[in-house]
Amino acid sequence: MRYAIAIPQFYSDGSFDPGAFREYLVRAEEAGFHSAWTQEAVFGTRPLLSPMEVMTFAAACTDTLRLGCTVFVSTQHIPAQLAKSTSSLDQLSRGRLEVGVGSGGKNRPYAAFGMRPDRYLARFTEGVQLIKQLWTEEGVEHDGEFWQLSGATISPRPFQKPHPPLWFGGSGPTALRRAVELGTGFFGAGSVPTVTFADQVRSVRSQTERPDFEIAKRVYIAIDADAGRARERVNAELTAVYGGLSPAVEAAAIAGTPEDCVRAVRQVIEAGAELILFTPLYDQPEHLDLIAEEIIPALA
Repeated sequence: MRYAIAIPQFYSDGSFDPGAFREYLVRAEEAGFHSAWTQEAVFGTRPLLSPMEVMTFAAACTDTLRLGCTVFVSTQHIPAQLAKSTSSLDQLSRGRLEVGVGSGGKNRPYAAFGMRPDRYLARFTEGVQLIKQLWTEEGVEHDGEFWQLSGATISPRPFQKPHPPLWFGGSGPTALRRAVELGTGFFGAGSVPTVTFADQVRSVRSQTERPDFEIAKRVYIAIDADAGRARERVNAELTAVYGGLSPAVEAAAIAGTPEDCVRAVRQVIEAGAELILFTPLYDQPEHLDLIAEEIIPALA
């Protein structure tokens, strides 16, 4: 098992504290976390710093901690630019980058990015394939529906060979099949309850016998000696994140005493997670310490 922690990204205008941010990442590295992860949302009323810049800052604060984004909504990116940015960050971090991609679903504001929603899945698939080409090949020739390149080369390509781990988000059968075909791992969403995640794992495992294909799960977590207070606080934060609170999202989040949380996280492991991304939505430094000192040792 490997354990990861969310990187703080929620800062209102002018509130970012570089020293506290650096201390958080150093503490995560010293505590032995495998990786630290960002997320992406260009628009929204909740303030969220951009993942690429946050990971670049984090790379400069750490030496061994791996850094990822789950997920880049890659339909809203130009593949050549995303390939170049991720290659550069993988070089700057000396091969510590993890890349997650997702289509974003049909309800994203695609017009804001100069595209139509009716072909977003085709655009997503072609874009990921093109990124992989640019990561691994010289003189890329690509004549697709959305992009055309002739003799294109990105240099330097990623530090990791053939390329950084490529995780896929998504939940439906087609998304799971795409993860197996194009990715190196599947990342279960934080909004998906454990029982549903277990079904997704079974579906993925039935489609591939690759020993290197990995499965991860984001886990929203709130730890408090008062279990009721933990649930109230995480529900309030989830409502802000999702613009409401569905029964599925509430069921997916883990909240309660350390003992409650250990039992629930163990169920996620039993469902098939090989990497768990702990995502506290408030008091992140305090939760980092609680997870490192009380949750992870109890799972051993």
